[in-house]
Amino acid sequence: MTSDQPTVTLPVPRTCPFSPPAEYERMREREPVSRVALPGGRTAWALTRHEDVRAMLADPRFSSDRTRPGFPVLVEGQQQLAARFRLSLISMDPPEHGQARRAVVGEFTVKRMAALRPRIQQIVDEHVDALLAGPRPADLVRALSLPVPSLVICELLGVPYADHEFFQSRSARLLRRTEPMAGREQARDELRTYLDELITAKEQDPTDDLLGRQVLKQRETGRGDHADLVSLAVLLLIAGHETTANMISLGTLALLENPGERARLGEDPDAVADAVEELLRYFSIVDAVTSRVATEDAEIGGVLIRAGEGVLGLGSSANHDPAVFARPGELDVGRGDRHHVAFGYGAHQCLGQNLARMELQLVYETLFRRVPGLRLAVPVDELPFKDDSTVYGLHELPVTW
Repeated sequence: MTSDQPTVTLPVPRTCPFSPPAEYERMREREPVSRVALPGGRTAWALTRHEDVRAMLADPRFSSDRTRPGFPVLVEGQQQLAARFRLSLISMDPPEHGQARRAVVGEFTVKRMAALRPRIQQIVDEHVDALLAGPRPADLVRALSLPVPSLVICELLGVPYADHEFFQSRSARLLRRTEPMAGREQARDELRTYLDELITAKEQDPTDDLLGRQVLKQRETGRGDHADLVSLAVLLLIAGHETTANMISLGTLALLENPGERARLGEDPDAVADAVEELLRYFSIVDAVTSRVATEDAEIGGVLIRAGEGVLGLGSSANHDPAVFARPGELDVGRGDRHHVAFGYGAHQCLGQNLARMELQLVYETLFRRVPGLRLAVPVDELPFKDDSTVYGLHELPVTW
């Protein structure tokens, strides 16, 4: 039986840093399609089962357009901010979404990522070199987790890495739920102005990088324009470093806290790929990107969702659904399941998932091979987790060896 009254208010904090909120399990067992309250007093539906989340994400009756009335947001003012700018790729619906995605998807193919692999390995090695040559204890977030994906996405896009502190700080403010609306607006404006100017320069003199190639493609096809490219750049720059950086930190922590699972990586080099999939499933650091709004009446999990009602597919709950993943609360790097929804599902499945997977594989393999004595420098309960951010992770990860 599904109640029309909200059963819980989102977002729900994690009581255990290694598990989804405990409330999700109760919802999944008793009321898998639940009415929930959102910041600002609005309500929406929350999906907690793997089957239902995937069904919703693959259903064209659910829109990704964040400016539509009823779209569920977990940060007050988010819709007003989105309405001020051209829709980004993750906010588009067909047919615009398909056209925009096809224009850039070639930059993220498996073949393209394989060509980038030697350079990414070099970046990882250089940062591990610096880590080993530096003082102990060290903050792994600043030494490795954040700079590696930041440098990789900068080189891919054609953004000067010298400006990393600028865009990292603005990205963090945009993702922090407790940031006042005025601060979020300022961070968004400053980041867009920065990328607007960068793309203007590339339009005058196209460079051999993703953004430069998009400039040339727009000229050749007559599709898209300057504002579209700025929106794409904002999305790729933020998503390209924040999510991977947090997974590097969390995955390293989980392997340090589970030495038996960590040892399995050393036994079989091919096991690193499976370990990455398991860590992605285990943490599922982003729930909000699976938000949608119904454009017409649709039934999900036996519940009728009316046109105009918002829906959140709680990915971390779906990825801990015992109907799909045996012993979901246990970290099992040999599990080998790739049908998690950490990268979403359907037409909007993460564009950069091949890049993220490769970065994570190279970092975990290199770090634990070259620093076998790596260990935490403080107890787990003293670590500063990002409970206030749209992307879960760690502010700092003190380690020694």
